[in-house]
Amino acid sequence: MELRASDDDRQQVVAALQRHAEAGRLTLEEFSERVGEVYTARTLGQLAALTQDLPAEPPATAAATASNGRRDLLLIFAIAAVTLILLGVFMAVTR
Repeated sequence: MELRASDDDRQQVVAALQRHAEAGRLTLEEFSERVGEVYTARTLGQLAALTQDLPAEPPATAAATASNGRRDLLLIFAIAAVTLILLGVFMAVTR
């Protein structure tokens, strides 16, 4: 019995496929086909088969992981700031 894939598992595979496409290992058509298969995959084995013919990626460094975390935090802050500005404009217009 194979383990079921989670949405996070699928997102990780899509990100890996995108990196391989950016490196020139997949054409845009191959990338699109595989991404479509990612979202229909039910098990971890089905997901693994989609990257089986691609070289293993080096593990992410701690610095890269921290940088991605800061970038995500800044993005969330920017979205919150824009939301507050829009709310303020909306409240000013409706008074």
